[in-house]
Amino acid sequence: MADPTGFPSFSATAGPLAGAAALALPVVPGGRRKPTVGAGAEVLAALGVNAAAALSRDEAKGEPGEVTSVPVDRDGVETVLLAGIGDGSPRALRRAAAAVVRRAKAHRSLATTLALGRDEAATRAVVEALGLASYSFNRKSDPKPAKLRRVTLVVDEPKTAKAVVQRAATAVRAVRLARDLANTPSLEKSPAWMADQARTIADTAGLDYDVWDEQRLTADGFGGILGVGRGSARPPRLVRLDYTPAGAGRHVVLVGKGITFDSGGLSLKPADSMVAMKTDMSGGAAVLGAMSALRDLAVTTRVTALVPLAENMPGADATRPGDVLRQYGGRTTEVLNTDAEGRLVLADALAYATRELAPDVVVDLATLTGAATVGLGKRHGALFANGPRLADALVAAGDAGGDTLWPMPLVDAYRDTLASPIADQRNIGDPESHYMGGAIVAALFLQAFVGNVPWAHLDIAGPARADGDEDEVTKGATGFGVRALLRWLEAGAPA
Repeated sequence: MADPTGFPSFSATAGPLAGAAALALPVVPGGRRKPTVGAGAEVLAALGVNAAAALSRDEAKGEPGEVTSVPVDRDGVETVLLAGIGDGSPRALRRAAAAVVRRAKAHRSLATTLALGRDEAATRAVVEALGLASYSFNRKSDPKPAKLRRVTLVVDEPKTAKAVVQRAATAVRAVRLARDLANTPSLEKSPAWMADQARTIADTAGLDYDVWDEQRLTADGFGGILGVGRGSARPPRLVRLDYTPAGAGRHVVLVGKGITFDSGGLSLKPADSMVAMKTDMSGGAAVLGAMSALRDLAVTTRVTALVPLAENMPGADATRPGDVLRQYGGRTTEVLNTDAEGRLVLADALAYATRELAPDVVVDLATLTGAATVGLGKRHGALFANGPRLADALVAAGDAGGDTLWPMPLVDAYRDTLASPIADQRNIGDPESHYMGGAIVAALFLQAFVGNVPWAHLDIAGPARADGDEDEVTKGATGFGVRALLRWLEAGAPA
């Protein structure tokens, strides 16, 4: 069913391609020949559409992302959209579907044959791109409701496709939830507010819920979370959600960085660098989004989520450079830069996970380092793992879902840059060290808290936020990581 946030309803039918204000048909590249319209082309003659002339006019090649729009006023159809699909792979179809839905936003309904004749992976890619590229977020006093309310996919086997469409729609809702959480302004989004949202998610998705307030964090020794949050008037929290399906054997723990605003603390960021810092809890948002979908996707693995929440502010009691924090479990950290705060809260949660929860595998997500963005740009997440099987499984899940991950090394020789003369380790590399690799050094810091448990760290500082619309990504928070986690968990969380 449709909802007021702009997520249209989806349905599957065997045809015909009719009954919608906008029709979208695939365009196949012709190599040396001109591109041609694929599935559904037979409807064009009845609508009086000369596809060859329209494609020639736009010099279309059939590449994914190209859309040729043809105005129509016949049989209730207002527009025909001819969308290039390239090689027809799920990646290309995501680009095509995203371009289509952006051109169809002015219409109340859309019908498309982009998924006709294709497998389940392609159908899911089409639905997810349609649902994600139509996302929007605002806090205007008079928001205009989304006009596009209904999308119909013409497919070969509607009964089979129905289940695929439902799974795709569930994943889309999870990503959109993560985007909403990360896009919410930090004036509203305190650690306590985030904990309340997690409780609502738990109630809706059939999860168990627990939360640590500042008193309980103090009593239990979560010194990293407390140290980061002490400069804010709004105290920190730690949220735990548990999904325990009947008969589950394996236990996965997901950890998401939840810095609800990052000023840098006393190591203050430049003003321009703070603008996007409401999204510094995108890792936590991705974990909560994934948890919201587990029951509906019938995931069979037990999953626990930990989201450490704090606001990093330069208040009167803020942690100072040179301070030493005692993390959960007793390990000490010398803080040389208070703007390297995400690893401090993650370290507490990772230590708790490995000491108290007996996990089979742990995965953390965090907008952790600018260095990852410098190295990989804004469309790839940096993946660090202490085992190749886990790394390969997550890369495959990311490719299937559209969250591209790139494996990075845990360089053992870099560990000495974290050595501290007064604590177990520093929170940043030695400023006088000749090593660079800031993302690697941050991952090595975290690895010290997981022991021998299979573990992966996803540094999503680049792809977690976007400067503009591109393919199924929309400007602002992207919800990166949700689809990768869901594909991995649906596959049984191999590690």
